[in-house]
Amino acid sequence: MKVMTLNCNGIRSAARKGFFDWLRDADVDVVCLQETKAQEEQLTDPVFRPDGFHCYYFDAQKKGYSGVALFSRVEPDRVSAGLGFALADDEGRFIQADFGSLSIASLYLPSGSSGEERQQRKFEFMDAFLAHMDRLRGNGREYIVCGDWNICHKEIDLKNWKANQKNSGFLPQERQWLDRLYGELGYVDAFRLVNKEAEQYSWWSARGQARAKNVGWRLDYHVISPSLQGKVEAADIYTGQVFSDHAPVTLQYGLEL
Repeated sequence: MKVMTLNCNGIRSAARKGFFDWLRDADVDVVCLQETKAQEEQLTDPVFRPDGFHCYYFDAQKKGYSGVALFSRVEPDRVSAGLGFALADDEGRFIQADFGSLSIASLYLPSGSSGEERQQRKFEFMDAFLAHMDRLRGNGREYIVCGDWNICHKEIDLKNWKANQKNSGFLPQERQWLDRLYGELGYVDAFRLVNKEAEQYSWWSARGQARAKNVGWRLDYHVISPSLQGKVEAADIYTGQVFSDHAPVTLQYGLEL
């Protein structure tokens, strides 16, 4: 089974840049999208319901903002949207599909880069989401939570880590939060199980030819239950085409839906 995640920075924009043409031939079973920036009723073109996939959207209340989606070649047993708190649900930041005892989710964790108020709201989301992840432990299900987590964990995960220690996305409090997620709660950064190399980035600024120079950040993760870590077989960040300021991150798992 292959699972792909992409912050598409506007699903209509990504479509114009060829994302759905690429997806037609991509060997993936589940697609997790973030920042769709559209209401579902605006997506009437068949391109947004690609052949061979069951497609689910969860939109923000505000038009042209946030939003997540999940496409699956196998019809899920159940699809649920939201996390039960306003910052997640009003802004369309979480959708989950259940397949037997496995759940795959698309998460769009807020950015705090626009200012202090937004950073505080990011921290509020993080607190509530960590509590959610804690509650999931021991419930008999296994989880793959894909998406734009908007945090780099280690120095290896961004090019200019020294210059960004006081910037949203690499703040000490954010990195410590991931320490708790991976340490205290036991979840696993699946990508790093099979790829420990430097310069593995999934987002680049539009400034200073950052993408061409690979001056990037790894913000897009597959976070998995510890019981799944033996199932991670391969990982890939696709940079052959540009669909967004992020790149698709695909992991292969020794699992079947």
